[in-house]
This record gives sequence, structure tokens and C-alpha cells, in this order.
Amino acid sequence: MKPLLPAILFAVSLDAAFASGVRDDETKVGSGQAYASAVAISDLMENGDIVRLSQVGAKAMPADIAPLGKLPFKMKQVKRPVFKSNRLIISDGDKDSAGKVTKALNAKIAELSAMGGGRLIVPEGRWLTGRVELQSNVELYLAEGARLEFSASIADYQPAVFTRHEGIEVMGAGAFIYANGAKNIALTGHGVVSGPPMDVEMRTLRNGNSVVEKDVDYRLPVAERLCDGLDGRTFYRPKSFAPINCKNVLVEGVTFERSVLWNINPIYCDNVIIRGVTVNSVGVPSGDGIDISSCKNVLIEYSTLSCGDDCFTLKSGRAEDGLRVGRPTENVVIRYCLAEKGHGGITCGSETAAGIKNVYLHHCVFNGTRTGFRFKTRRNRGGGIWDIAYDNVRLIDVAEAFTWDLLGSRMYMGELAQRNPPLAVTALTPVVKDITIRNFIIESADRMMSMNTIPEVPTTGVLLENGVVRTNRIFKTLNDVGSLTLRNITIQATDNNINIDNSRGITFDNVTFYVPGDSLRYNIKGGKAEKPVLK
Repeated sequence: MKPLLPAILFAVSLDAAFASGVRDDETKVGSGQAYASAVAISDLMENGDIVRLSQVGAKAMPADIAPLGKLPFKMKQVKRPVFKSNRLIISDGDKDSAGKVTKALNAKIAELSAMGGGRLIVPEGRWLTGRVELQSNVELYLAEGARLEFSASIADYQPAVFTRHEGIEVMGAGAFIYANGAKNIALTGHGVVSGPPMDVEMRTLRNGNSVVEKDVDYRLPVAERLCDGLDGRTFYRPKSFAPINCKNVLVEGVTFERSVLWNINPIYCDNVIIRGVTVNSVGVPSGDGIDISSCKNVLIEYSTLSCGDDCFTLKSGRAEDGLRVGRPTENVVIRYCLAEKGHGGITCGSETAAGIKNVYLHHCVFNGTRTGFRFKTRRNRGGGIWDIAYDNVRLIDVAEAFTWDLLGSRMYMGELAQRNPPLAVTALTPVVKDITIRNFIIESADRMMSMNTIPEVPTTGVLLENGVVRTNRIFKTLNDVGSLTLRNITIQATDNNINIDNSRGITFDNVTFYVPGDSLRYNIKGGKAEKPVLK
């Protein structure tokens, strides 16, 4: 990242910048009067106007779940599952000849479920296991000092189970900890869920030959989409925790380490609570933190994620198979969380087939992520992203604060990644609209924003309001945007370029730039481009 801002910056009057119309040359716009700072971020912190690091993450988790409060959409209060007082415990005597407790764990889970439920305790120590399958009314509790370490052997994830890999339904390994069709399940405690060592062969296995929609024929019955790694077939690496078709799911207090793929990935679930978890998957390709896939009524709070890919992620199926399933991700609240490393702090997509909607993130900190707010889909993914609201978020040392990446790269998407010419709108063309981000501070970024959207369905209804930004560069580009409003924002930058390509409906309402040289260099082009409206 480039050095951060100089001590002296100059105020820019946008009205002066555009007084003579849209031009490509540099126009002098400032008065030349120097200001020591556009805004005192420390004052906002002291006044309680923005979230503090001490308020977020797993270490800050309170004992009780506070009410959801006022939301921008209707959502029922989530409820923590309640379990009977029955108790079973794993012991050294439960280890098989290979030193694994797989059979004992699954047998005791089944026993507890048959009794009407209860808690299975994994005590302090290292416990090697294959796939664990939770059943209704069972809480798997990892005591302080317990390390549930999962095998690197493909044989320990047989037979194949019904799951979803990157938005496509398949029969595969599922997860280290898996459940299907269960009610009232939990993974709790202060122990660790660990993948195998970092040098094992399982980590080198490719997840298919290309993007998954090209590897798996959506016309094939799901029961025949066998991806178990046997007889030369593809092996999709297991997630760490991935219940599917479950209701009333709780994950609390546990640490996830050394995943081989995504960490926490509820699929087709209702009433999900994830709180106080810690994820460490830096260095793991596709090592996402929390992926919510086609679920509803979800609360994520007081969690700390450091990831090899996206941190807090929302998905709803991919391409034709996602349209067939047709289950959106909706009614999701994320609050008082910390993303320390990862590709995106909060990411919508790239699987969007059934829609991602009614998402509210507030009082969170992204510290050191590649991007802060990330919106991601592709022309063949379907559905889209809408009715998203983020409020009171603090970004520190990010490469880019706001990212709309809706076309992808030619490496994976071929001609679908080309901006022009615009393509015909089909059932697989995703729509991205109605996104509001309010009350934010970007303390330090290399770049503020890039929007690379879909020309045939321009992104509309984006509002960034009440913000303070300190960045090197401002806009990398605004491509094919349908409407974007920046309101009540102060931007300090070391670069004065603003690039707008074929975009319209852009409004700067009470936006002040502080840039070196008293001037903005702006470049507006494209046959459908319109001059920004200044208020």
C-alpha cells in the first residue's frame, strides 16, 4: 500500500470543478487555502459516533443475545435452541485402533438424539476424527483445551452426502461437521475445530477442472452428481461446519483453524445464530470465514475472522442449478464483528441465483482486508443483490473500500467478462440495486472505490451517506453505473483523478474533496455518460 495522506490537503469545490462541463483536462478548482485536516477522526471516536475495536469481535461477546432492535426490514427475533440436560462425554477409551473417535462421536450423537437430546462433551485434549454428523436436539460442546482435528483421508468422508459446492448441489464429502434435516443443533464451547496439517495431499486436490457450473451438468439428477474422489471422480474438499436443511442452528464460542475450504457454511437453514466464533484460515485458498447460503433469519455477532478468502459472505446458488432451487438468502443481521484479514470484509456473492436481500450489517470493523464492502456476481449467475443496508462501519488499512465486481475475468468467464457490446438480458442476468451504506469511516485505503457493473442492467439505487474517507486514489473507475449518490462525505486523497465510463445518474450531494494541488483531474467518457449532478 502506498504511504498514507500528507499532512496538508486542499479543499475542492465540486461546483467549480464541473462549471465548464465534462472535460478530460485538469481544471483548477480549489481556492489554494490549506487545511490541516478535513475531519478529526479521533473526535468522532471520542464522541461515540463510530464503533471502537474494543466493542467488536469474539472477545467482546456478552453472555446474552440482545434483541435485534429496529431493522430496515421485517424479521422475527431469532431464538437460541434449548437442549435437555442429558450428558455424554468422549474419553480415551473411545479411540479406535487408528486413534480416531469418529465412530464413538457419531454413536453418542445418535444415542443422545434418541433420548430426546442433550450435550455431547469433547474434553480437553487432541481428538482425531473423520466426518461428524449432528442429529436433532444435540449440542456438540468443545471444552476449553479441546482440539477436534479432522482427518486428511478421503476415506473418512464416505459415503458421499447431499451438499452444495459453491452454489451447485452435489453428492460429496459435505463437511467435517455435517447435518441434514436436523432441528435444534449446536456447536459450542471454547475448543478448536481444526483441519489436518497444512502439508497434506487433501489440500492440493483441485476443486474440479474449471468453475463448478462447467464441471457439473445442471441437467443431471443430483443423486448422480457424485463428487466423492473415488474411481477418478472429482473430490470437493469438505467445509468445516455445513448443516443443510436444518432449523434452529447455533454456533457459539468455537475457534476454527486450518480449514481446507470454507469454515462455517449453513445451507438452506432457518433461524441460525453464529456468535463469538474465531476463524483463522489465512493461507488457505478459498478459506472463507462464514458463508450464508440460501438461509433465512440469521444473526451473526461478535465474531472475529482472519481468512484466506472472503470473511462475512452471503450466497444464494449459482447459474441454472441455483435458479432451479430458488431459495434466496434473506433476513440477515451482522453486528459487532471484526474482520482482520481476508479478501472482502462483507461480500454479497458471487453465487446470487435466488437473490440476496434484506441484509443489515452494523457496528463492525474491517481491519486489513483487501476490500471492505464487496459486491460480486457474474452474467451467468442469475438473481442478484438488493435491499442491502450497512451502517456504522470502520475500515482500517484496506486496499479498496467499495468494490462492485460484476463481470469477473476472462480466465474464468470468457466472453461473458467483456463489457461491450452489451448482451441480451436473460433469466441468468443478475440485477444489483438498492444498496445503502451509511455512517462509515475509511481511516486508510489505497483506493476508495471501483464499480465494474453489467452494461445491460446497470447497477442502480446505490447511496453512500455520512462518511469520512482517507485514501490514496479516489475512483479507479465507475463503469456502466445506473445511479449512484454520495451524500455528506469528506474525501481526503493523495490522487486527484475521477474516472467515469458510460455511467449516469451520479450525484454528489454535499461532498468535499481534499486533494493536493487544489484541483481534480476528471475523465468522463462513453455514449451514455452523463455529467454528475452537484448539490
